[in-house]
Amino acid sequence: MTKIKNILVLTLFSLLIYACGSDSFTNPYTNIDRKALAISDNDSIVKFLQAHYYDETLDSVKALISGKTSIYEDSKLKIMDITENDIDYKLYVYVANEGSPAPNPDKGFPTIADSVFVKYSGRFFSGTTFSQTAFDSNTTGIWFTLNSVIKGWTNGMVKFKGGQLKKDPSGNPFNGPITFLNGGKGVIFIPSGLAYPSSNQQNISNSNLVNLLDSNLFFYVDLLDFVKDTDHDNDNVPSIVEDLNGDKNLNNDDTDGDGIPNYFDADDDGDGVLTKNEDKNGNGDPTDDKNDPTNPNLPDYLNKNIK
Repeated sequence: MTKIKNILVLTLFSLLIYACGSDSFTNPYTNIDRKALAISDNDSIVKFLQAHYYDETLDSVKALISGKTSIYEDSKLKIMDITENDIDYKLYVYVANEGSPAPNPDKGFPTIADSVFVKYSGRFFSGTTFSQTAFDSNTTGIWFTLNSVIKGWTNGMVKFKGGQLKKDPSGNPFNGPITFLNGGKGVIFIPSGLAYPSSNQQNISNSNLVNLLDSNLFFYVDLLDFVKDTDHDNDNVPSIVEDLNGDKNLNNDDTDGDGIPNYFDADDDGDGVLTKNEDKNGNGDPTDDKNDPTNPNLPDYLNKNIK
């Protein structure tokens, strides 16, 4: 199993196992100053970006040579401020090609909750060097949900658009290998705190990740396609909408307190009526049905007093 599969946030069952076993867990990395490490990582990443450029002909990162612009000074580099566990990080995303989802230009960018179809290749890197071989890769394409991968991916992939499926002149899918055209392409440079930090018990306990702990990583990525408004529990409410507090963490939104996050819960308010059926006006959108005169701004599917 590839390491990228191992970065998926574990399913609800795993979350329950983690909660039950956390009291007895001893973290051997507790003496690490995470804030200091974040600063050190960023210094190392900046140094690396200043010493390398992106070779468009080879779609690869190369040591800087005369006449080339460093990645750090390249206008295609996007710098994102990300806070995770009360620590501030900078995530660096080099957008070699944003992507063009024509003939569906309104599809736009994926959200942190959408499912994406990607190709990727991961490398270790430090202030001046990076590994020439990938520690993990997928060259054919694989589906991931962005809220279920490392935070560097979750936040970085939203800077790319998907492409479009190659079709023949008659508009039918191309008769051959499934091919996507004009997808988003680039590199995500990830500090260790947004990758596999040793502060996470699940990372430490996974033997496949031991070599990745507290390492800065970068991934070459190709966003081939994505499912707009991904709905994990098929309740007619897009998963991104189920981030009620807007903190980009879908796992802490649990209206009925049953231990199942709303984006996985088919009955969000626990009133015995499925969310998708709390659609009184019948337009297929439960979010605009608000029939409680004492709480007129609360949708019925989040209101256990309305069925």
